[in-house]
Amino acid sequence: MRTVHTEAVSYDVAGTRYVGYLAFDPSRTGSRPGVLVCHEGNGLHAEVKVRCERLAQLGYVAFAVDYIGGGAVLETMEEMQERLKHLRGDVDGTRKLARAGLDVLRGRSEVDHAKVAAIGYCFGGTFALELARDGAPLACVVGFHSGLATRRPDDARNIKGKVLVCIGADDPLIPPDERLAFEQEMRAAKVDWRLNLYGNTVHGFANPDADRRNIPALKYSKLSHERSWRAMRDLFDETFGEAS
Repeated sequence: MRTVHTEAVSYDVAGTRYVGYLAFDPSRTGSRPGVLVCHEGNGLHAEVKVRCERLAQLGYVAFAVDYIGGGAVLETMEEMQERLKHLRGDVDGTRKLARAGLDVLRGRSEVDHAKVAAIGYCFGGTFALELARDGAPLACVVGFHSGLATRRPDDARNIKGKVLVCIGADDPLIPPDERLAFEQEMRAAKVDWRLNLYGNTVHGFANPDADRRNIPALKYSKLSHERSWRAMRDLFDETFGEAS
């Protein structure tokens, strides 16, 4: 197994300190693809760091953006909902936070600027998609049980790379009409897109801690998690070639 270098990276956005998480294989030479990892609504929790380390093992430079502030993890649903309510209502602010995280990743000498992706989970998927809609230089974007709705669907014409979203077919938080609106948005903008549906699967399927809150809409699915991760790797291989 490869040795992975990890570190907390502090950066500033409009006077607020944010703390992301960087992981890469220091034994590799030259530039390689970079992946911006966007966490769920509760913050940069331990599983987000595991995702970064898995990507580093595969040969990518992974940076987990922080959109809560201070690298904090929110402990209650009330705190999380309050933060997400603010972000959903401020598209420009959300995109600014995403751009800041992307700038940190692209600022690393290890990263090939022509080979950068963004992946996100739950609201992190929404976050990554908004970054793409803002015209960021992303070769591809992947959302896992990500919210698909946007206040600015016409901005999809700014998307430069490929899009993959992986959704539970029984997810009550991302109903069929939201999926349909997303499909129409992608078609209208002529995006190279794909949507994977996983049967018998609800929200949070890619987070092993999803069951901890005892909410019926949230449930981890090992099978769907593994299938969606393979789908992401397939897109990366198609877009970047073999990283490792």
